[in-house]
Amino acid sequence: MSEQPSNPTPSEPSSQSPPTEELLPDQQRKPRLSLYLVGVLVLLGAGVYAGMSPRIAQRKAVEEESKQLSLRTFATVNPTPGKPPEQVTLSAELKPIIETPVYARASGYVRKWYVDLGAKVKEGELLAELETPEIDRELAEGRATLRQAEAALGLAESTAKRWEELAGTKSVSAQEVEEKRADAALKTAAMEAEKARVQRLEQLTSFSRITAPFDGTITSREVDVGQLVSAGSSHELFRLAKTNKLRAYIRVPQTQARGVRIGQCAEVVVPEILGETFIAKIIRTAGAMDTASRTLLTELEIDNEKGEILAGSYARVRLAQNQPDALLTLPANTLLFRAEGIQVGVVDAQNKVQMRTLKIGRDFGPNVEILGGVETGDRVVLNPPDSLASGTEVRLAAVEPVAASGEVKTAAR
Repeated sequence: MSEQPSNPTPSEPSSQSPPTEELLPDQQRKPRLSLYLVGVLVLLGAGVYAGMSPRIAQRKAVEEESKQLSLRTFATVNPTPGKPPEQVTLSAELKPIIETPVYARASGYVRKWYVDLGAKVKEGELLAELETPEIDRELAEGRATLRQAEAALGLAESTAKRWEELAGTKSVSAQEVEEKRADAALKTAAMEAEKARVQRLEQLTSFSRITAPFDGTITSREVDVGQLVSAGSSHELFRLAKTNKLRAYIRVPQTQARGVRIGQCAEVVVPEILGETFIAKIIRTAGAMDTASRTLLTELEIDNEKGEILAGSYARVRLAQNQPDALLTLPANTLLFRAEGIQVGVVDAQNKVQMRTLKIGRDFGPNVEILGGVETGDRVVLNPPDSLASGTEVRLAAVEPVAASGEVKTAAR
C-alpha cells in the first residue's frame, strides 16, 4: 500500500501560524461608509440647530416681552430722610440760683456795716449791727419782772408747804391748804410767762446783728450808719445772690414743647462772651401750657463755678435736638386710604407688590412724615390704583430727571 500524506483535522491545533486572511473590497468599504454617514448626520444636526436657535431665542424674547407688556407698569420711589427739625433759639435772662433781700427783724439805728457791694460772704457772716435802745430797756425790765416772779413763786411754794404741815395737826382747814397750793401754781405760771417774755426780747436783741443767710455775693447795699430801720418794713438792707449756679427761664412754643425733656441739654450763648458756649440742663418745666402765650415755661440750670457769666445777663438758649435722626418721608401720591389704615405698595425683589400699613407723622403737603412701616431701601409704588393688592406682579418704570424743566419722565424697562 502506498503512503498517503496525513492532513491534520480541524479540531487539532496546528503547530504553525495560520496565514493572514485578505479582506475583500466590499468588506473594507462598510466601516468607512458608517463613519461618513455619522459625520454627515452630525453636520446636518449642527446646521439645523444653528438655523433654529435664533428663532427659538427670538421666540423666547417675544414671549418674555409679551409677558412684560401684559403687566402693569409703575414708577417707584424710595423713602428719603426728611429735613432734621430746626434748632429752637430762645431768649433768656440768667438769674442767680438763689437771690434774696436781707431785711431788719428788729427796729433800731445802724451802728456799723461790714460788707459792701460785690463782697463775697459766707453763711452766718456779720453784715451790719443795729442799736436797739427800746429793746434793751424792755429786756432789762423783763428780767427784773422775772426776778420778782421767781421770788413770789418761792414764797408761795414755802407757804403752801407749811400749810400742808399744819393740815396734819388739824390747825388749818383743807380749804385754806388748797388756796395756798393754787396760789403757788398761779405764781409758777406768772414766772413762766415772764421767762418767755425775756427769751423773746433776748432773741430780738440778737436780731440787732444782721448776718448772711447763705454763701453768696452782696449785689446791693441800701443802708448806712445812723439810718433808722424798722422791723417789718419793705426797705431792704442788703441783697445777697448765690451765683455759682445760674438759672434761666425760657418759654418754649407749643410746636416744640413736646420735645422738651427733663435732663435734656441746651447751649447757652452770651453775646458779650465771644466764642464761648455754655452747657445748660433742663431741670423742670411748668407741666402745662400758658394759655395766654401758648408756651411752656422751662427752667434750666447752668454751672458758673468760675464766675464767667454775670447774673442778670441776657442770653440765647438753643435747645439740643432730642431726635438724632430725621424721620423718613414719602410723597403724598403713594398713599392709599383703606379700612386697614393708610397703606402703600412696596415692590419686592421678585417684582411683586406687598401692601404695608404705615404710621403717619406730620403732613408737609407734598410729602408726609413716616413713623413706621417702610425702610430706606424699599421701592414704593407711585400713583397706585385702588385695586392694587399684595402678590400682584408689576413692571417697573425707570425714572429719569430732566435738568432743564425739573420734571421727571418714566421709561418702561
